[in-house]
Amino acid sequence: MVWHAHVTVATVVEKGGKFLMVQESSAGKTVINQPAGHLEENETLIAAAERETLEETQWEVKVTHLLGTSLYKAPQNGITYFRVSYIAEPFAFREQSPLDSDIECALWLSKEDLLTKEELLRSPMVMRDIERYLAGDRFPLDVHRDFTTK
Repeated sequence: MVWHAHVTVATVVEKGGKFLMVQESSAGKTVINQPAGHLEENETLIAAAERETLEETQWEVKVTHLLGTSLYKAPQNGITYFRVSYIAEPFAFREQSPLDSDIECALWLSKEDLLTKEELLRSPMVMRDIERYLAGDRFPLDVHRDFTTK
């Protein structure tokens, strides 16, 4: 078997001091995560981030900035994830849009709320993204190029 990192995307969506999060089931446990998921074939990173956010929270968002990247080897399964995190703004709640099957619900949580639930965070990347966002980290979207579309 050839080793490869799994490419994932995540969004940090903030409204009124609270962050859009998901409560989901992972390996039989309930965890809290940013809206996040895997890049699909023939999809741009930004399109994947916007799609995953809608599928996991019922919120349509517009990605505005690159937040950063993370590399993480999950101890539960040994998989290495290369995660591209974006900042996005919510613009429409789509109540009729179905949630992914592993999503229990979407939540709006403050940083303080997240700190009290730190043992439930899916990975260290969750709080790290919040901290980077609050520190003002943001990069223009053209910092990376997409050569998958014409």
